Amino acid sequence: MDKKIIFITGGARSGKSQFAQELALKFPGPKAYLATAQPLDEEMAARILRHKKNRPGDWQTIEEPVQATEAIIKNGDRFNLILLDCLTLLISNLMMAEWNEENILAEAERLLKACQAAKCSLVIVGNEVGMGIVPDNPQARIFRDLSGLIQQRFARGANEIYFMVSGIPQKLKGA
Repeated sequence: MDKKIIFITGGARSGKSQFAQELALKFPGPKAYLATAQPLDEEMAARILRHKKNRPGDWQTIEEPVQATEAIIKNGDRFNLILLDCLTLLISNLMMAEWNEENILAEAERLLKACQAAKCSLVIVGNEVGMGIVPDNPQARIFRDLSGLIQQRFARGANEIYFMVSGIPQKLKGA
């Protein structure tokens, strides 16, 4: 199977992670799950645990909430596929680490280039956050704007794109 970058986006609880895992299982060989979530409270810790339980046992988990680019560079030739879940949480983590907008956009560009240079295929999950109301505060608007700009770049760089609607994948790009 040829190397691919597959980008999956959609709303909250639209089935993105489950679909990403189903696509990843179609690729032969060793796989890694690059997790960006952090267990900052009990509810998030429970979500992370559910994700781990739903993942095949032979996948390696790489937990990297901020340095995803380095994780891709380091592991891009160790696996046949890396599933990155999720790009939107990575953006949030960078903002919480007090990265400015310019540095976040530059890091996203570095990440995309690392994905393109990696020997393995990648399935990348992101959240479509721009279809709702305009956020009521500057920080939330910056997050929405960064998410939209970064996801546009990943969509342009991907071989395939899927938009999830109520658990149904809609293919937007690719063979």
